[in-house]
Amino acid sequence: MTPKPLAAELTTPRGAALRGRRGGRPAFGAWGEDLAAQYVQSLGWTIIARNWACDAGEIDLIARDDQTVVFIEVKARSGTGFGDPLESITTAKVRKLHELALTWLVEHDEGVHSVRIDAIGIVVHPGIEPAVTHVRGIR
Repeated sequence: MTPKPLAAELTTPRGAALRGRRGGRPAFGAWGEDLAAQYVQSLGWTIIARNWACDAGEIDLIARDDQTVVFIEVKARSGTGFGDPLESITTAKVRKLHELALTWLVEHDEGVHSVRIDAIGIVVHPGIEPAVTHVRGIR
């Protein structure tokens, strides 16, 4: 299935919007998560939860891809001056995602057949569409 184009209503935040807050999270990060959620839905997946949190931390997106529950880490950057956003996902972060996924699975006994942890990186360059990179099954 080919992903549908991302909707134009998710415009790139600028100026004060980048410095603003939405629910205690930086507006740019929230915008990146919105774009990632739209991308995931364009794949035909169902979003189960956004910003699911427990005492141990937070998972940006949880989605269902057929019989697989997918836990998704989203990283967005306005350029690559500090490298690709996915490069910031460390081994320690992946371990934390595994721990959080297990906690979610224990709390939500929904007859899950399989699980996967994915990462979505978003890079925004002025004047062009955001670049979305999706890596399935990070370890």
